[in-house]
Amino acid sequence: MFNDSVVLTSALAFAAALLIAFALTPVVKSFAYRIGAVDVPKDNRRMHKTPIPRVGGLAIFLGFLVSVLVFGRIDADMKSILLGSMVIVLLGIVDDVVALKPGTKFIGQFVAAFIPVMANVRVSVLTNPFNTDSYFRLGWLSVPITVLWIVGMTNAVNFIDGLDGLACGVSSIASLTVFTIALLVSEPYIAIVMAALAGACFGFLPYNLNPAQIFMGDTGSMFLGYILATMSITGLFKLYAIISFIVPFIILGLPIFDTGFAIVRRLLKGQSPLQADRGHIHHRLVDMGFDQKQSVAILYAVSVLLGLAAVIFTTSGEMKIAIVAVAVLISLFLAMNIRIGGRKQQNNSEKDEK
Repeated sequence: MFNDSVVLTSALAFAAALLIAFALTPVVKSFAYRIGAVDVPKDNRRMHKTPIPRVGGLAIFLGFLVSVLVFGRIDADMKSILLGSMVIVLLGIVDDVVALKPGTKFIGQFVAAFIPVMANVRVSVLTNPFNTDSYFRLGWLSVPITVLWIVGMTNAVNFIDGLDGLACGVSSIASLTVFTIALLVSEPYIAIVMAALAGACFGFLPYNLNPAQIFMGDTGSMFLGYILATMSITGLFKLYAIISFIVPFIILGLPIFDTGFAIVRRLLKGQSPLQADRGHIHHRLVDMGFDQKQSVAILYAVSVLLGLAAVIFTTSGEMKIAIVAVAVLISLFLAMNIRIGGRKQQNNSEKDEK
């Protein structure tokens, strides 16, 4: 359960990552201009109107890395995850500068995924979500399933990076959720790593909220997806006697749903699943009449609800009742804001018609 020393170390890891990411972001911004990593709006998928520097994810990565090296435990699993994350970040930087082909990016992502998998960071057991005493071992299937999980989540967070602050904020919420569960199930080192990831995101977020001064680019979105995927395997999937198989999917439900929906939508249209379009959840909210800030706030709220649902699976009694009550309140708040936003948009449209 909760341990004062773990909470203190996690707080220090969070603060260190936040301060480093916050301090480095202006430096990374200048670096982005120098190497030509600038996002020029050239199609209707992009919400910004002027060129914005990217590779801001480099500041997130460096803040996270320094914090983990100082406060975390660097065992064999963590070494492999950090090495794989370096591959992902380098791949992201190159992509943010020269726009790699999807096939080339996939090869790089698979290489990065195989690094921790070969170090035995993998999904080895599937638990029955309705009976934690019932499970079965995957055997050789653990390798392809884990690689697909890591590559899938790496791309899932990348796919939702379409509005200012969206992917960074959703990743922060997911990180804090995993952090909370890690504390509840006495996984101190997972908690410290996730605190560092959340801190790095919070340090970058002030520069990334609408109107964004810098984008984290594929450098950041792929890195966040990669760390969330690998750490969920390290901490949650291996605790099959305590946490059900479904929990990581709940925590990362928003990017998973959006990615799955995008793949199905493109296949039904006869398009490649990798072909970019304007059909993601955030695009649909904007097309419904919500502005960027409202759309991001709605998706933040959805992520919080999913995070609370995941925590419910690890709690019981009074704690579970309290979490459900909070979830209901957030749902009501979200519904009211959507209704108010819809009315304002309708009123504005009527005024424009007059």
